[in-house]
Amino acid sequence: MATKHEQILSYIASLGVGTKISVRTIAKQQKVSEGTAYRAIKEAETTGLVSTIERVGTIRIEQKPVNNIDSLTFRALLKLIDAKVLGGSAGLAKKLDKFVIGAMTPDEMTRYITKNSLVIIGNREDAQRLALQNGAAVLITGGFMTSDAVIGLANSLSLPVLQTSFDTFTVATMINRALSDQAIKQDILTVAAIYTPLAETKTALVDDTVADFMRLRADRADFVLPVITAGGRLVGMVTPKLVAGKKPTTPLERVMVKDPQTVRPYLSVTAVGHTMQGNGLNLLPVVDDAWQLLGIVTRTSVFASLADLGSTSVGTTIADMVDAQIELAKVQPENGTVYLMHTTPMMTNKLGTLSFGVMSEAVNAVVTHYLNASGRRNVLVEQLSLHSFRPIQLESTVQVTLRPLELTRHEGSFDIELQTDGLPVAKALVTCQLLERTSR
Repeated sequence: MATKHEQILSYIASLGVGTKISVRTIAKQQKVSEGTAYRAIKEAETTGLVSTIERVGTIRIEQKPVNNIDSLTFRALLKLIDAKVLGGSAGLAKKLDKFVIGAMTPDEMTRYITKNSLVIIGNREDAQRLALQNGAAVLITGGFMTSDAVIGLANSLSLPVLQTSFDTFTVATMINRALSDQAIKQDILTVAAIYTPLAETKTALVDDTVADFMRLRADRADFVLPVITAGGRLVGMVTPKLVAGKKPTTPLERVMVKDPQTVRPYLSVTAVGHTMQGNGLNLLPVVDDAWQLLGIVTRTSVFASLADLGSTSVGTTIADMVDAQIELAKVQPENGTVYLMHTTPMMTNKLGTLSFGVMSEAVNAVVTHYLNASGRRNVLVEQLSLHSFRPIQLESTVQVTLRPLELTRHEGSFDIELQTDGLPVAKALVTCQLLERTSR
């Protein structure tokens, strides 16, 4: 049977998008204390069911997706451009696909406006209304207001109308950078891409017994079982070691590890691999921000995906660009391994010299190249200390010399020197972890 807390969450989820709620109305409707209603509303806000907006109140919104880190929403724009909500608050969770600057006649604008786009415009109500009617949100620049009619239309269509004091050019630049950042994030492999969903995961309820665990386990020695409530909230984990010697009738709630270590679906696979390697874990439960179990991620899937990263291209990033310019020059066991990097205009800063970020990527790349050549494919750089002495000019050839300081089965540390024209320009000290694949 669902708890009162879970019943309130189900009730909130059943409300229509745009419905205003409050602690008092929920307490009265569900016949619970205001404290219980408050806790449920706060969890609903965490999971993206509702949103509390200044001068508007708490309203039911479209629930944000699990992988919301891959999306730029209208809500995210509020802080980014210091904007206020004039209307259409229920649509703040919608994803922003593109933006359009409304510096044209309404007839010309129509062909550029698409659903879930953002029209950036000043105090032109005809264009604001046209954008909303075609499924786009509106951002009014220059601190201008709009009419009650436009705000009413925005509320009825659940399309945000935002206001900012910035000018159009500044706002467009800020949004374009945010969209570029999101595109880079989409190239990062996250847990959401590799975890086993809940429908394919074996789970137990808190009142299940050791006998139930043994039945689900079969003959698997590394079996780990998540324990959840009737509402799907993760409350513990059970392993064979925990049930060893226990009576078959013993409830799992009495033997499980409570508040186990978990991961979120938006975490990078590299970070999760580090956690598993460091703690000797074969499996981790994947939960959302409200601890609702979404599935599990295994050690095998994590390290298999890490091994595949080297042969899978998901787009051109700064790291890809730097890596493409590095080549092995010579191997001198007594003096170190030498790589050459040919700089390009894209690698430089506004002063025409190699940017510090590109130097860091170059150091990371030569370490990875060196270890990959010796058969170590899963490399995780833990610490990189880089000191630059003099600038590296545009279109220079950089000589990168790598000298191993210590190299064991699980760790490596390296001294790296960058030179141009025979002069040292930077020094780096790198420590990395070597993640071994396992069949477990």
